Amino acid sequence: MGLWQDVYWIDWAYNARRLRMANGNIGDQTAATFAELLSGPMIDIYVGEAKRRHWCLHRNLLCHHSELLEAELQGDGNKKPDTLELPQYDPSGFELLVKWLYQGKLDDVSDLVSPHQKYDYAVSLWQLYLLCERFDMPQLKNVAMDQYRKGLNEAELVPDAGEINDIYRKSPAGSPFRVLMTRIAARQIMDPESARDVETYRECFEANPDFALDLVSAIKLGTGGMLFDDPTDSGNECEYHDHEAGPNCHIKGKGKKQGK
Repeated sequence: MGLWQDVYWIDWAYNARRLRMANGNIGDQTAATFAELLSGPMIDIYVGEAKRRHWCLHRNLLCHHSELLEAELQGDGNKKPDTLELPQYDPSGFELLVKWLYQGKLDDVSDLVSPHQKYDYAVSLWQLYLLCERFDMPQLKNVAMDQYRKGLNEAELVPDAGEINDIYRKSPAGSPFRVLMTRIAARQIMDPESARDVETYRECFEANPDFALDLVSAIKLGTGGMLFDDPTDSGNECEYHDHEAGPNCHIKGKGKKQGK
């Protein structure tokens, strides 16, 4: 009897590990695994604050896709939690997460028609990316990033300074989204046909030295490390003189006009 119990519990532990380690499209799983994922208790999930929305999802499926969620939903061992509150996340991103959980795929941004539809979808993908950070789902993070970049490219739109600031600040240090945001800003600043300049991104710099450092790195990378002209070399001396621009250089700088 003792031996049978040992075998039974070893079997159970192996099965739980197999489910947890699986990933991708659940439709590709065996019939037994598929049935197991869509059975058992449900979890009530509430997303958002101002526009709070409710989903009821399978616990086994959530655990299948995220080891972090599996550990979180185990509770203290005596009573497993039956609700999950996510007030700081956007329901539009969670909609995409639900689709991935149950279908293992996302819609392709290329199937959308208008530039604004593509851009709005990209915004939802950014919200999905944040949820992937929360649940430690790297596979879906990469899918979300690819579709996000594709959406911006096909829409021929990029985030404005306020959006870049928000995305950068909500992304952890080292996040690919921080890299992407600073490279978008760098390209806008260096583009002679763009109306955006360094002043446009003032709010991004305020109390955020990391953005400034990443932006300089992005500009250096984008210019291929091109060396600027030596500012100490002889050339247009007037550029460093204290006088107004004009055809004649007075050699000795005159004081700046003072307001009356």
